[in-house]
Amino acid sequence: MKTNNKKYSHCKHQYLALIALFFLWSCNDFVEIDPPATEVSGDVVYNDEATAKAALDGIYSELVVRMFGIAYGGPTLYGGLSSDEFVNFSTNLNNLQFFENALTTSNTHVNGLWSEAYTRIFGINSVIEGLGNDTNINATNHQQMMGEALFMRAFLHFYLVNLFGDVPYITTSDFRVNTDISRMPAALVYEHIISDLIEAKGLLKDDYSFSNGERTRPNRTAAKALLARVYLFTENWIVAEALATEVIQTSGLYELKDGLNQVFLPNSRETIWQLVPRAPGNTAEGLNFILTGAPLFASLTEELLEAFEEGDMRFTDWVGHYSDGNQTFAFPFKYRVRTSTATEEYYTVLRLGEQYLIRSEARAHHGDLEGAMSDLNVIRNRAGLENTSATDEASLFLAIEQERRIELFAEWGHRWLDLKRTDRADTVLGAVKTDWQPTDVLYPIPLEQILRDINMDDTDQNPGY
Repeated sequence: MKTNNKKYSHCKHQYLALIALFFLWSCNDFVEIDPPATEVSGDVVYNDEATAKAALDGIYSELVVRMFGIAYGGPTLYGGLSSDEFVNFSTNLNNLQFFENALTTSNTHVNGLWSEAYTRIFGINSVIEGLGNDTNINATNHQQMMGEALFMRAFLHFYLVNLFGDVPYITTSDFRVNTDISRMPAALVYEHIISDLIEAKGLLKDDYSFSNGERTRPNRTAAKALLARVYLFTENWIVAEALATEVIQTSGLYELKDGLNQVFLPNSRETIWQLVPRAPGNTAEGLNFILTGAPLFASLTEELLEAFEEGDMRFTDWVGHYSDGNQTFAFPFKYRVRTSTATEEYYTVLRLGEQYLIRSEARAHHGDLEGAMSDLNVIRNRAGLENTSATDEASLFLAIEQERRIELFAEWGHRWLDLKRTDRADTVLGAVKTDWQPTDVLYPIPLEQILRDINMDDTDQNPGY
């Protein structure tokens, strides 16, 4: 297809211009001037602090309402179907392809994961550029908003690189620049993620005063928590441990909740960062997973249910059951509200429990087995279990994998990402998936994207597609 690149160049420019127009239309109350219709101006200036904050609110709002996107159940549902967490019950062919690990390049939900993330990144970059031109906002709040935007850009790229492998890292809203950006090696994408998060960490506030005490906007601890995860994924064990320790030891703001049913409540003290569903309504997890009849989307697999140890309170408190008289289906019950006229639950994105597991794994990798076991036992004991029986390195890594599987099931695709990054996908999923292939660890680059991007052709597709 290289010989046909010019054929798609004009289409791609039109496509990016349309994205620019969409974002500017949705935020035209927030800007001081009207940029040209076919390009994004570098002279966008926010009228005041309220309008700049409203532009960021728009980003968060779009994240949680866009079907197939990163926040609207995307990694949780599709990662769960791709791994060994969910059994598919949807008649939609797109969902079935995730479950059978037989994705096609025309799968509309794959395209949604890609395009929704990059559309939000486009908006974030517009906010960053607008803030960069602004001189009318209180310096402390200006730093907070810039930190939030950088954090969100890193967060979305984190999921893109984990789902698709090599991806473009987009840092501008100028479509003329973006036209020339190609897929980057995953290692370079991670470098950009780390750079954005380090800068965000220096800008964000320590508390949640910018969101009136609610944990619905990232603060400095959120940047540290996501950085700890990124360093774990890039195998920088020492820094991952250090950052997780900083999060765990943050004075006065965070603690593991003794009652498991309190973990996912709005502003729980275990919460580091949450997203608010667009009112009225609640989370996609509650709507899609809580069963009041036969499953329409998914139920939990027998493999996952059998992985719970006897006496594990997470099975009692976080797994629900529905029986139609002939068959019983298990479903995630971390979120308790399926539908409501009022918003009673928020999406919990980052929480303290993950940080103990990050530190446990990081410690195990650099030989601190006692420290690794201690962190593992904090999570196990909270769930009503005895201390781990793992004592040597090999058994301890399997114990950590097991604990992450149970503690973080049906949350943000953790199981899917863990199996891939630890090179355990072939061993684990090859045993339970009928047609599993090693190349299934990456989703395909959407065909629509390849056709529109003059820097991509069939040779840029992920292996196996």
